[in-house]
Amino acid sequence: MNAVVCIKQVPETTDVRVDPKTNALIREGVKSIVNPVDENAIEAALRLRDQHGGKVTVITMGPPQAEEALRQALAMGADEAILLSDPASRGSDTLATSYALALMVRKIGDVDLVLCGKQAIDGDTGQVGPGLAERLGIPQVTFAIGLEVTDGKLRARRVLDDFFEVVEVKLPAVVTVVKQINDPRHPSMRNVLKAKRAEITKWTLADLNADPKQAGFDGSPTQVIKVWPPAKRGGGKRLEGSADEVVDELAQAIKDMNIAAG
Repeated sequence: MNAVVCIKQVPETTDVRVDPKTNALIREGVKSIVNPVDENAIEAALRLRDQHGGKVTVITMGPPQAEEALRQALAMGADEAILLSDPASRGSDTLATSYALALMVRKIGDVDLVLCGKQAIDGDTGQVGPGLAERLGIPQVTFAIGLEVTDGKLRARRVLDDFFEVVEVKLPAVVTVVKQINDPRHPSMRNVLKAKRAEITKWTLADLNADPKQAGFDGSPTQVIKVWPPAKRGGGKRLEGSADEVVDELAQAIKDMNIAAG
């Protein structure tokens, strides 16, 4: 069971800054973390490897500092890590990102399963996983909350709005997972030290024979017109006292605001 996990390094802070000329995120000086649900994807891959053998390769595309995210994945137990870092890939939207990641998966070769978190907390689109499956021409399963592999097939339990769905697909396949699928393991100190010394493979777009017109800004039809923080809400009021007193005060506050009952 050879699995590839696609992860993304995202800003930890909600104070996101955007380059006014390129409309790309300014990441310099901003603390970054592994996209939280991507950790669940790593854990899912590690559990499948522990059950069926094989290896887990973690990949990402980003600036040189994204190496930190890959080392965290190695500390969790991943076997290999690959960073695609190229100035020409800057500004990639989900279309250009899925293109580059698909080239990485093809170059790795002999891949049974590609795992992604269902979405990143910075873009929040949930488009890369499905886009990757389309470019690779293999089945996809989204919103997976449970995974089983038997006889070259993947059985996945999907969580939807008000019910669960069980689907079965032939491998290889792309799967996006939800946070509820597992609890990611905490790296041991030994693995953390080992990850710091580990070699991370680094590729550029040229290493992938990528078409420059499908990468970076040139390959990204999405344009960010404007980014702004949501308006701050006014301060709330804390109600104290007995249950009856709080209910009476709340009822009077609603009455004063002229909120009609629906």
